[in-house]
Amino acid sequence: MPADVSPTETTPGLTACRLCAGETLEGRDPLPGGQAARLRAVADAGAARLTFVDCLDECERGDVVVARPSPACRRSGARPVWFEQLAGDDATADLDGWLRAGGPGASPLPPTLAPLVITRAAATADEGLPAEP
Repeated sequence: MPADVSPTETTPGLTACRLCAGETLEGRDPLPGGQAARLRAVADAGAARLTFVDCLDECERGDVVVARPSPACRRSGARPVWFEQLAGDDATADLDGWLRAGGPGASPLPPTLAPLVITRAAATADEGLPAEP
């Protein structure tokens, strides 16, 4: 990475619903802290900037997670990618690998995550998400 580019400039973001984190596995998750703990581990390892929000208004979908483009990719036109039922070790590992590769706008979506994508109208794709730094 060039010296004049900060890590936050190239690090994607991740927004998760605090209320539905863990719903998909419905109490069968063997990990203490469940899906929220997995997402925190992804962020703690530097793959993404994590934000938990109270609601993303997709309550019926369970484990809603939004991968936000890095600021650099956002300026190039990349859009957030919304996921439903993103839970468990395998899906989280796939998400982590994609985010480490740059996430939305920087790397192709892994085929394993494609079935979890929520299609949203472009005009409302950012509603409910925190502002980028």
